[in-house]
Amino acid sequence: MKPPPFKYARPESLDEVLGILSEYGDKARVLAGGQSLIPLLNFRLARPAVLVDIVLVTELRRLVVERGMLRVGAAVTQNAVERSSEVARFCPLLKKALPFVGHLQNRMRGTVAGSIAHADPAAEMPAVALALGATMVVRSATGVRQIPADRFFLGPFTTALAQDEILMEVRFPASKKTRAAVAEVAPRSGDFAIAGVAGELVTTRAGKVRDVSLALFGVGGSPQRLGEVEARLEGQRVTGDLLDQVAALTRRTARADSEDVHADAAYRARVSGELVRRALVEMTR
Repeated sequence: MKPPPFKYARPESLDEVLGILSEYGDKARVLAGGQSLIPLLNFRLARPAVLVDIVLVTELRRLVVERGMLRVGAAVTQNAVERSSEVARFCPLLKKALPFVGHLQNRMRGTVAGSIAHADPAAEMPAVALALGATMVVRSATGVRQIPADRFFLGPFTTALAQDEILMEVRFPASKKTRAAVAEVAPRSGDFAIAGVAGELVTTRAGKVRDVSLALFGVGGSPQRLGEVEARLEGQRVTGDLLDQVAALTRRTARADSEDVHADAAYRARVSGELVRRALVEMTR
């Protein structure tokens, strides 16, 4: 398989990137790690006029904890984030989720921001961004916008990014007190999930849950927060009976509308309840 013909640009500054995006609009595609985009090109499902490789743009390679936020630039690889001691300390859910993303070879080139911008419904990174309440910093030649995760994902492979904008940075709230877990079902290790959940919470000295957040992926057309489940858990001690309740509540409230050769929507809804149970057990044991 060969991609369709395209121009290739490798700018060295963010201003150059934005200039190309402004000129070409929806005919341009940004190349970060290429782990999703290159297959789309080879299958000719994407036909850009120009490919804008951002690997040399140093402004997009920042990985730093600053003012209570973990800031991950668009060109920072998943492997760099996975190996970061600061990520492990201040954003444990992101650290736990990354080993589920493809294989090590993919994570050596793939980027956190690229996965979020791609918005695959079965991918882990969009769900992590939603669960953590991340903020997407996007920029065009005319200005900068900050888009919260709950307004960024619009549907399968669809986001709030405009045609001339780049997801410049993802900002995750930094916290050392949370417990985190990721649970998923996939055909094979490294495959996209049939269904999965990413979440975090805090436990008090009395063993009660607070500040819980849970997001499903692979179940519907975009990641989804489990607001009713979170409300049921808030301020409670996790018992076997409570786990049964939240598993049933997850099955009833999950917007399960994805179907493929691996599973139908009913299976995805059913298994999501069990995955939430597993994640909660891991976070509170």
